[in-house]
Amino acid sequence: MAQCVQSVQEFIQDSFVPLVAALCSEEAERLTRRNNLSFAELVRPFCRLTSEVHMRDPNNQLHIIKNLKIAVNNIITHPPQPGAIRKLLHDVVSVSQPAEGLVANVITAGDYDLNISATTPWFESYRECFLQSMPASDHEFLNHYVACMLVVSSSEPDPVEQFLKLSQEQHRIQHSSEYSYPKWFIPNTLKYYVLLHDVSTGEEQRADSIYEEMKQRYGTQGCYLLKINSRVSNRGADEQIPDPWSQYLQKNTIQNQDSYEDYTVVSNKNTDHLISDGIDSEIKDSLSNNFKTHPLQLDHPSGSLDSTDYMKASTSLQDSKKSNSGTPHGACLTLTDHDRIRQFIQEFTFRGLLPHIEKTIRQLNDQLISRKGLSRSLFSATKKWFSGSKVPEKSINELKNTSGLLYPPEAPELQIRKMADLCFLVQHYELAYSCYHTAKKDFLNDQAMLYAAGALEMAAVSAFLQPGAPRPYPAHYMETAIQTYRDICKNMVLAERCVLLSAEILKSQSKYSEAAALLIRLTSEDSDLRSALLLEQAAHCFINMKSPMVRKFAFHMILAGHRFSKAGQKKHALRCYCQAMQVYKGKGWSLAEDHINFTIGRQSFTLRQLDNAVSAFRHILINDSKQPPAQQGAFLREYLYVYKNATQLSPDGPLPQLPLPYINSSATRVFFGHDRRPAEGEKQAATHVSLDQEYDSESSQQWKELEEQVVSVINKGTIPSNFQPTQFCLNRYSDNSKFPLAVVEEPITVEVSFRNPLKVPLLLTDLSLLWKFQPKDFSAKQDGETKDQGMCDEDMVGTEAIAEFLINSEETKVARLKLFPHQTGELHILGVVYNLGSVQGAVSLDGIDPSVGLQTGKFVSNGLSVRGRQDLEIQGPRLNNTKEEKTSIKYGPDRRLDPIITEEMPLLEVFFINFPTGLLCGEIRKAYVEFMNVSKCPLTALKVVSKHPEFFTFGGNTAVLTPLSPSASENCSAYKTVVTDPTSVRTALLSSASSADFGVGTGGSPEVIQVPLPDAVLLPGASVQLPMWLRGPDEEGVHEINFLFYYESIKKHSKMCHRVLRHTAVICTSRSLHIRATVCRSNALGDEEGRGDNMLLFVDVENINTSETGVKEFHIVQVSSNSKHWKLQKSVNISGDKDTKLASRERAKLCFKAVRCKNSEENYTFADIVFGNEQIISSASPCADFFFQSLSSEFKRTHLQSHTHASQRAVKQSFDETVRLIQRCSEVDLNIVVLWKAYVVEDSKQLILEGQHHVALNTVGKEAFSFPQKQELPETVLLKFFRPENTPVPARPTPEQLSNLIKTSLHYPESFNHSFHQKSLCLVPVTLLLSNCSQAVVDVMIDLRHKPTSSEALEIHGSFTWLGQTQYKLQLKGQEVYSLQLKACFVHTGVYNLGTPRVFAKLVDQVTLFETSQQNSMPALIIINNI
Repeated sequence: MAQCVQSVQEFIQDSFVPLVAALCSEEAERLTRRNNLSFAELVRPFCRLTSEVHMRDPNNQLHIIKNLKIAVNNIITHPPQPGAIRKLLHDVVSVSQPAEGLVANVITAGDYDLNISATTPWFESYRECFLQSMPASDHEFLNHYVACMLVVSSSEPDPVEQFLKLSQEQHRIQHSSEYSYPKWFIPNTLKYYVLLHDVSTGEEQRADSIYEEMKQRYGTQGCYLLKINSRVSNRGADEQIPDPWSQYLQKNTIQNQDSYEDYTVVSNKNTDHLISDGIDSEIKDSLSNNFKTHPLQLDHPSGSLDSTDYMKASTSLQDSKKSNSGTPHGACLTLTDHDRIRQFIQEFTFRGLLPHIEKTIRQLNDQLISRKGLSRSLFSATKKWFSGSKVPEKSINELKNTSGLLYPPEAPELQIRKMADLCFLVQHYELAYSCYHTAKKDFLNDQAMLYAAGALEMAAVSAFLQPGAPRPYPAHYMETAIQTYRDICKNMVLAERCVLLSAEILKSQSKYSEAAALLIRLTSEDSDLRSALLLEQAAHCFINMKSPMVRKFAFHMILAGHRFSKAGQKKHALRCYCQAMQVYKGKGWSLAEDHINFTIGRQSFTLRQLDNAVSAFRHILINDSKQPPAQQGAFLREYLYVYKNATQLSPDGPLPQLPLPYINSSATRVFFGHDRRPAEGEKQAATHVSLDQEYDSESSQQWKELEEQVVSVINKGTIPSNFQPTQFCLNRYSDNSKFPLAVVEEPITVEVSFRNPLKVPLLLTDLSLLWKFQPKDFSAKQDGETKDQGMCDEDMVGTEAIAEFLINSEETKVARLKLFPHQTGELHILGVVYNLGSVQGAVSLDGIDPSVGLQTGKFVSNGLSVRGRQDLEIQGPRLNNTKEEKTSIKYGPDRRLDPIITEEMPLLEVFFINFPTGLLCGEIRKAYVEFMNVSKCPLTALKVVSKHPEFFTFGGNTAVLTPLSPSASENCSAYKTVVTDPTSVRTALLSSASSADFGVGTGGSPEVIQVPLPDAVLLPGASVQLPMWLRGPDEEGVHEINFLFYYESIKKHSKMCHRVLRHTAVICTSRSLHIRATVCRSNALGDEEGRGDNMLLFVDVENINTSETGVKEFHIVQVSSNSKHWKLQKSVNISGDKDTKLASRERAKLCFKAVRCKNSEENYTFADIVFGNEQIISSASPCADFFFQSLSSEFKRTHLQSHTHASQRAVKQSFDETVRLIQRCSEVDLNIVVLWKAYVVEDSKQLILEGQHHVALNTVGKEAFSFPQKQELPETVLLKFFRPENTPVPARPTPEQLSNLIKTSLHYPESFNHSFHQKSLCLVPVTLLLSNCSQAVVDVMIDLRHKPTSSEALEIHGSFTWLGQTQYKLQLKGQEVYSLQLKACFVHTGVYNLGTPRVFAKLVDQVTLFETSQQNSMPALIIINNI
């Protein structure tokens, strides 16, 4: 139970006090009425004695009475009706609420911190009122009147005569059979005569004389002169006199009007509808002398009222209260009068009441002794009985139902009970206990169960109250009494009194568990108010235990709240549910939470606490609910209904925050710019960026690098410090630390992610963005004023609204909301604003209770909705850079919703015409690109940047642009062609071109390509079409090729310097040709011009295309060479077959002769060898473009590899130069372009595709490929740990490099006829040609001796020998060819290998360390015939 203001002893003493009746004459009542008080009310605040009182018990022992209180009441002759008592109790509880601003008691139990009201004043008020309003009963005398005050005014004509009349009236009430109520303690009731004198108007001498007469007639002990109303009305009005009556009168006269406004008819099964009796204390007291009606008497005998009567009754009660609460009490009394009244009560108690009680106890004691024939007093006798053998008491179940047994008033059993009650009232608890115990035995013997239960109850209380606690509290007495009252006597009022007393006693002994069990046992359906109060006290017992039982506390609080609600106590019900909610909240008991929140919402709404109601319903909706859809639908409708009411109270207030649907703020995406246009026929718009694309961090990084690359080129290799990468779409992954830039008059789209957590659909209407705008002129550098969204601001920022947005049950759905900024400045997007509603008829209303204030059926048909907002609050990324940020939790800013609106900028749109989606590897296709300026500003400096510049070209600077209108002819070649004469076939046709014409080698980045706009400017609204040649990538598969178009405005802006447009082309390439080429030095050292520098080029072409693509065959139409130093001279047809067609998986081998060029170093020489009758000019676009682009990408790849060894090359400079000279002998700088046509059958039409492959030949004898070969991964090997060391620079050239330093060639007849019969020795002249391949002077030594160690030499060379010198030493200048005449001698016929001379070479300025043997490319065979 909750803490009480009084101790348990004080509570019980104040609950059972001597009752004194007051009978006043009309004149005396008029005197007290001047103070707005009846006589009983006048003396009530002074009825507690301030000093101890002494009296003697029957054994003449002195007994001390402390803190005695008496009760003075007007005589009322009709018992109170139960319905009226219920009404009074209801009102007492209703007006007693927790004090505003009261600090709650915080109880910590386990994981819970609970705010609980430590005291329950409503329960104490109820308990006090309940005990005071208990009707008097015949089985006990505690609330029977002990004495009667007869009050007469001194101003009456004959006061003594009036006393006589009142005395006779009292006698008639007590002894006449006409009156059964009130009850009197003993037949000889003490009469105390009080003369009331009004000091302000009456004659004091007359009053004194009457009082003297009274003393003679009634004795000084039996009468009193009480002087009141000393205050004169004209005295200082500002004199403050305390009002001690208000606290007592408020309990009877309920002055809190709220309780009546909130009061609803209580629905109880066993009780009548509660009504207001409409009687104020003023009316009650005026009726007191008519002895007809009790203040709790019902006006209508039927005990029920219709609603109109109830309204009249409650309004009349309110009116009387208003008049009552405004009038002060005791207005005519001074502090001296207060002391006089206090003195009067003390005199009455000391001289009248207590002596009378003492005498009565003695008489009763004597009567009992004489009747029972005992020799000593009952007091001593009972001690003997208690100490003797005890008779076992019968259990309650064994006793017969004899609750109807009645004793006559003179019965000795009742006299014992009467004596016990008197002793109890004057705090003589030991004697009282003895008498109760004796009476209990007698009653049980007679099986008078009602009497027995009363004796048991009071015996238990007396035992508890005995000073020094000689015996423990007999709780089983109370148990038996409660059971008897409830089950046998069917008297719940008495059972309730027992429970209230016993629970308080058990609580004082910290027996909370037993107290709770007792309180819970008495809850029943017959009284919701009683059950609610007892359940609440039981809950407090559970929380006050040594180990608090928090969940039991909460459960019983819920039960109490439910019963309070049924009893019409809405405020108390709400309070109970709120206290219980502290326990259930956030523990995963979602259904319990829903029930509590729903009830709190409804009770709050009934009490017009709309904010609380909205909050409670909000909690139901935002928690992950496990409710069925129908219930959720009901919750939603109730919420909307309550919300509607709440917003109607303050229609001009700020928009409220709505709880539904959920918004995933971090998933909000912001897109700047127009939506992309769809493809129109053969026109395909640039893909750019759209909200439909998923974010890819890798792709995003690539775009950023491309933009940085082009900005770096524009700014001569540096990136400006204020550079901000363009971000079209901001999301949770993008870098949102800087304010994004948006352009005026271009839309801003905000994608908001909504989630509906309910199982019922939500309908959002009139959905739009909420924003704040601060106009700023960035060119003038002046700030404007901040303006929030309003009707007048549509000219600043246009807002697009979505009329209807339906989110199905448990669906996540995105809404795209647009803003159109019309001015420059700073925009802040705050959130969304919308009407929240439910879909009509979405959920049936079966099983939904539409009662108590919420007409749930109404708004299903009306489609109720409420307007509100939700803010978009995005938390930035967690900072993790500095040590401080790592150790603490700090978040950076996220500014995606705060764009800066900049000045007008040009806007480019790009369309691709005839752009292919599939190509063969190396295929050339011509497409067109249309550039359109859709803004009001001219654009310039249009560039395109791509990671794959080798994929496309706009043509060289010198190339003649083809007509702008694209033609769709299948046979239209993308190349520039010239018809050739068939006689010139197989011989090279020469042309030259500078790499600068094609943007290669100019020092800029090869990836950044200038778009050749006419006049370099695109005016507003203008468009231009340019040809674009595409070449399929060499690797098969799907390729994503990113184009970034960069452009600027003619005017320079402070915020935005440039704009970009993105396009991603997806090309699927399939296999075509694979080309391998090898170059080797020709054995024929002299060419037509007598120079010793020619080479043979072997080209191996294989058709690796699979037949799936529909390619029938490939034709090699031309082979071209591009080089600064070499050129193709002619085709050497090995097979003699002129056909160069390749079907699937076929391979062709081509051989060409290459010679050194004579032209300058700057230009490239292009040599075309044509296999058809049309020459493709390889030095023009697009052939040369793609060649130069492949060259630059090849250069970039080799440059990267060689760059890693740069540090090593710096070592040993002298060796390096030597090695380089020797290496250059084996290097060749020759590039081959193989041009082809492919015949494709597609949809029964034949198409001719064309393309080109590039092969870069760098080293003599080393095979080169058109596409780099994939290296096979080595098999798994053991890991070796070693220290990495710098690879030493090679000190000597490799044998392969040295073998290319000098090239040798033997000239001799293939067969030689000789007659060995005529001459035994055959001499054959042989010419040895030596060619110096290097630019340096070389020392050469020729050794003609055979190696003696080789067995092969013995077999083959044994029969021939060289004649003349065996060793020659020569010096060859750079590029010199030297001819040496030799003679070979043969002795018989056969085939001989003449390739035996060993040639040694070294550079002139180097030591012999470099000498090595030259390797011949093939054996030199000669046939010697005999004739």
